[in-house]
Amino acid sequence: MQRRLAAFAAARDWQPFHTPKNLAVALSVEASELVEIFQWLTPEQSERVMDHEETAGRVEDEVADVLAYLLQFCEVLGVDAASALAAKIDRNERRFPVPPGPVPPRGAEAERGISDSTDRHSME
Repeated sequence: MQRRLAAFAAARDWQPFHTPKNLAVALSVEASELVEIFQWLTPEQSERVMDHEETAGRVEDEVADVLAYLLQFCEVLGVDAASALAAKIDRNERRFPVPPGPVPPRGAEAERGISDSTDRHSME
């Protein structure tokens, strides 16, 4: 996909515009457009967004835009996206080991009123 995106840009002479800064900004804009779809939805509505053809199409388009700009960004900087992700997952597995015992069902902490300031799903 990176080669196809690079060829697409090259055929249109877009390389002068595909600087790391411009691609990072474009990536942020497209991610914001994805967020906009969910902006005023309840959590329950957001879980059903793919059930509706119109919003499903919008989500898919924005996901494609985000992925395209991310891959172009990686291409320009020489980042191997798959290797970078694998290394990040490895670090997170060491940083956040699996707790002993059974994993509580989804939302169980919230139902019991337990709050945790750590976002366990963050890749940071």
